[in-house]
Amino acid sequence: MNATSRQLAVVTGASTGIGLELARLCAQQAFDLIIAADEPLIENAARELSQSGVSCTPVQCDLATAEGVEKLTSAIAAAARPVDALLANAGRGLGKGFLDQDLNEALRVIHTNIDGTIRLIYEVASDMRDRGRGRILITGSIAGLMPGTFQAVYNGSKAFLDSFSVALSHELKDTGVTVTCLMPGATETDFFDRADMTDTKVGSSDKAHASDVAKNGFDAMMKGELKVVAGLGNKMRAAMSHVAPDSALAEMHRGMAEPGSGKAEEPKSKRERTDRPRV
Repeated sequence: MNATSRQLAVVTGASTGIGLELARLCAQQAFDLIIAADEPLIENAARELSQSGVSCTPVQCDLATAEGVEKLTSAIAAAARPVDALLANAGRGLGKGFLDQDLNEALRVIHTNIDGTIRLIYEVASDMRDRGRGRILITGSIAGLMPGTFQAVYNGSKAFLDSFSVALSHELKDTGVTVTCLMPGATETDFFDRADMTDTKVGSSDKAHASDVAKNGFDAMMKGELKVVAGLGNKMRAAMSHVAPDSALAEMHRGMAEPGSGKAEEPKSKRERTDRPRV
């Protein structure tokens, strides 16, 4: 398959973790790639992905800012090709009680998870609708289904994405553009290190593999499915969120995310890992 006949995918948060695994799946399906992240590791990811025989353009940008989104959309425009798949995966977390967080860091979670995501989708999806085809995958979370005690801002931002995905999907009904929301639970990435949550129960627990979560999301996107909850345990938690009162869900979340609630010893699966990807 030559480069001109290949489709183009844009993947954000693609330096490591779920995003990198999504980009790998795109490469396996012969998508050319534009990948983005806010760290230099995006260059390493691009070198790896290029070995698959596809074109891969790395963009280091901070999607928490309008300037970062513009840098990425400029790279997309420079490719002079339509985007066939947008995998909006970039995200940021933050643990501890809201009043114990740095306000600027809390706002950065909102700017990354919400502002950056909807700015990018607005730019790319408009062209998809005009062309009458395209696929969008948004990485939400089952965290968006429950009040996030000790993760209040993060869970709130994911609740927005979970809801936004469904609404956008229905707005684009019959246009040829599909929207899929990937809703993972705790996944083995650098998320919990970066969110300062390694001393929590959820941070020190065994977690899903990023490759498995990405495969669930990628397959659902290719089928045009609306939502996919990754993992049987997460499906049960998602079902519980629809019947349990918010107060019970908030207390349940406290047990998982309260600082100091974690195991004294790291689980074996975490100690043995040598790579440390993130969402």
